[in-house]
Amino acid sequence: MTRPPVASRGSTGQKIEQAIEKALDPLASALKRAAPGRTPPGAPGKPGLEISPLAVPFPAIPAVGGVEIAAARAGFYKHERDDLVVFRFAPGTTCAGVFTRHKVGSAPVDWCKRHLGAEGGGSDVRALVVNAGCANAFTGKAGADAARRTASEAAKRFGCRQRDVMLASTGVIGVVLDDRKIAARLADVEAGMSADNWAAAGRAIMTTDTFPKGSYAECEIEGVKVKVAGIAKGSGMIAPDMATMLAFIVTDADIHPNVLRAMLGLHVRTTFNSVTVDGDTSTNDTCLLFATGASGAPRIGRVGDRRLKDFSRALDQVMLDLAHQLVRDGEGATKFVKVTVDGAASPASARKLAKSIADSPLVKTALAGEDANWGRVVMAVGKTEEPVDRDRLMIRFGPHVAAIDGAPSPAYDEATMSAYMKNAEIDITVDVGSGRASATVWTCDLTKRYVEINGDYRS
Repeated sequence: MTRPPVASRGSTGQKIEQAIEKALDPLASALKRAAPGRTPPGAPGKPGLEISPLAVPFPAIPAVGGVEIAAARAGFYKHERDDLVVFRFAPGTTCAGVFTRHKVGSAPVDWCKRHLGAEGGGSDVRALVVNAGCANAFTGKAGADAARRTASEAAKRFGCRQRDVMLASTGVIGVVLDDRKIAARLADVEAGMSADNWAAAGRAIMTTDTFPKGSYAECEIEGVKVKVAGIAKGSGMIAPDMATMLAFIVTDADIHPNVLRAMLGLHVRTTFNSVTVDGDTSTNDTCLLFATGASGAPRIGRVGDRRLKDFSRALDQVMLDLAHQLVRDGEGATKFVKVTVDGAASPASARKLAKSIADSPLVKTALAGEDANWGRVVMAVGKTEEPVDRDRLMIRFGPHVAAIDGAPSPAYDEATMSAYMKNAEIDITVDVGSGRASATVWTCDLTKRYVEINGDYRS
């Protein structure tokens, strides 16, 4: 989703600006708390766009066999920035996808779903074309035709069928994609193809994101090293149902499309579908997983194959990392919040309860104000109509118990709790006393900055 960034001169912005002035690498300074071993590239946002205080730097992603990437400026934004990304895959690359369940899906979503088929998997995908700045959603036949022409031009350029080209768009809803802008850049894009353009691709798909999002992991299949790498974008209109995002993950493993689809579906539920920024789901949610087979590892053709165990771990690691980064870049976010519900009657009930807490504006604004208002958590739990034993209810912020056995904790200390709430990362744990099931959802706080960004947005 594309929204114009709003400049802010608050204390956070001043600190970031001062750091930028002193640093040789602007984003590296802004991301000083990030994990070691990562090299952060710059962000393509407009001047004055503040980097999230929860940001992490882009990782060093090595070349993944069987894929080349290029980014370019097609001109969907008025300011100078890349807004077009093209992936080119080796022959025989398999693909799986999961997409938004929104009833007004975009033209690119329709295109991918149609050509991946009912099982959500394809056996010879050769390219992926992604644009930022125009969602091409709610655009009728004109939008569908623009998507088809985009795939046709890419297919001509890369010598494949239209159906072998996947599409994704993000940006303003209700504007037909000007596919001529993409077609005009394909020759330059092809000339700029490289195996190590992951960071450039991560920046080019950003909309109101304040930092590019990438992740990388390795695993083994029968002693052969396999790589898993991915990028994602998302900042606002983020809610589980794929989450409001685009995510593209590539592995050099050799995996049958049906197996790939099963693996993707398995991990989406506990990663991308377990984050929420604002409770709103988009028209363009897309997650595509590609397997090039270039590693030389043996082909996996059965879902129950034990050789998938380490690959499953690496895939989950990459997807969860990307999902967490979406929350860390939530529009206006200052707190990264983990919500865990224990003691629920069923996994579905636990998930619904956790989502209710994570989506509650009252809970989220209390977090923004660094107020451990556990009464709002009680409200969010009780309104779901899920099984809850009031007299066994327990609420904890980090290690500090706020309520136990359905009443305020005798050990509750306001000063201790207030000190904990000043942390950038907050854990909320609730035991509803109705069973043994649990679920975890990640969210962020809701600040005035979110209102500013969305109040100035026109679609």
